[in-house]
Amino acid sequence: MRSYDAVDLAILAALADDPRATVAALAEELRTSRNTVHAHLGRLVEEGAFLDFDRCIDPQFLGHPLIAFLELEVRQKDLARIVAELGRIPEVVQAYGRSGTADLRVQVVCRDTDHLFRVDAAILAIDGVERTETSLAMGELIPYRLRPLIEKVRRTL
Repeated sequence: MRSYDAVDLAILAALADDPRATVAALAEELRTSRNTVHAHLGRLVEEGAFLDFDRCIDPQFLGHPLIAFLELEVRQKDLARIVAELGRIPEVVQAYGRSGTADLRVQVVCRDTDHLFRVDAAILAIDGVERTETSLAMGELIPYRLRPLIEKVRRTL
């Protein structure tokens, strides 16, 4: 488990509100020195507190407004190879190993349903993928967020 303190959590909360905030702006908001903010940010980066920037890019901007979730059943012994092959499909934006009836949950983005049909076919063509079940995202109801969790953790310090 990574360690963090009240300053780290204050920085994370401020960045959740304004991800583009500069070190100077963070220092002013938190009423601390730039050096303190810079040092804490450096440690947070080293410890893996931040996800990749491409999570902030909207696939709709790239002409891929359709989001689908595919539940995959696969041959377990081939899992590592299957995941590597999934990683070579550009429309696959995320994949999770799962417990339950499906082995993998794969999120894809597509231009339209015809494109989704072709992406699904490419996934089914991977040796070891036994079956897929596809569902479409009808709309994002709760956007990805961590601010409420950061606040909950801050209350426990």
